[in-house]
Amino acid sequence: QVQLVESGGGLVQAGASLRLSCADSGRTFSSLSMGWFRQAPGKEREFVAAINSISSNTYYADSVKGQFTISRDNAKNTLYLQMDSLKPEDTAVYYCAATRGLGVWTKEQYYEYWGQGTQVTVSS
Repeated sequence: QVQLVESGGGLVQAGASLRLSCADSGRTFSSLSMGWFRQAPGKEREFVAAINSISSNTYYADSVKGQFTISRDNAKNTLYLQMDSLKPEDTAVYYCAATRGLGVWTKEQYYEYWGQGTQVTVSS
C-alpha cells in the first residue's frame, strides 16, 4: 500500500528557499519512481521534477531547472524537493506522485499514487 503525505509548504518571500518532503508509509518506496507536480490557481497541474527508484536519473521541467533539486532517501521512505530562489510564479499546490514504472516520468497519467498536496505561496 502506497500512501503519500507531503509537508514543508508555507508562505515565504521571493528569494527564499523551502524544502518539501513526501513520506510514504508503505513498504515499497524504494522500488517506486517518484515525481513532483504543481498546480497554480486557475491553471492545469504541471510536471516539476522526477527521479527514478535508485536516484541515478532525474529530470526537471525547464521552468525549474537549476532552481529546484529532487532527491530521495529510501532508508527514510521520503522524497524531497529543494526549492531555492523562489519566485511568485512558483506559487502553487505541490503534489508528490509515485509509479511502479521504471525510469523517470513526466506525464501525470503514468503515476498511480498521489499525495494530497501542500501549498507553497511566494510573496513579492
